[in-house]
Amino acid sequence: MAAEVLVVEDEPDIRNLIVLHLAREGFRCRTATSGGEALREARAAKPDLVILDLMLPELDGLEVCRRLRSDTATAAMPIIMLTAKADEVDRVVGLELGADDYVVKPFSPKELVARVRAVLRRARPVAEPRVLRAGAITIDPMRSTRGRRRQRRVDAQGVRSAPGARGSGRACPVARAPARARLGLLAG
Repeated sequence: MAAEVLVVEDEPDIRNLIVLHLAREGFRCRTATSGGEALREARAAKPDLVILDLMLPELDGLEVCRRLRSDTATAAMPIIMLTAKADEVDRVVGLELGADDYVVKPFSPKELVARVRAVLRRARPVAEPRVLRAGAITIDPMRSTRGRRRQRRVDAQGVRSAPGARGSGRACPVARAPARARLGLLAG
């Protein structure tokens, strides 16, 4: 199912440009032209993401963001601020108030779509890692050997060295099989 984006922008040309590019990429879009309308739309049917202009009639975008974050029903809703305010202090304030990303006008529609995808990807719930089993082999991502890299070296005679066994004489023979089979067993 396509993600739904609430585009909150009072300038019709910019709003239509955003909707056009998002719709081309398969997103469903709803629009609002003021801060009050944005709050009503977000609470009525919770969108997957909000693109929020800062300079809006009624309530500005910062106040809309603050209210969305303070409401438990909308607190986790991803928000991308889209504004002409390019000063560092404006970006910091927007991000501190809870925006997930901040895009300055003029903007690239392709970049905005990429940012929408990235924010939605980060907002998606993480599934529990699956334990994979095939015969006697079990792969459990929760029991990985992070930081410990196991390496096996195979010499020309088909002898596999144990980790850290370089030149130590601690070697164990690999099954005597054709080279292709040995490589397949070691690669798997």
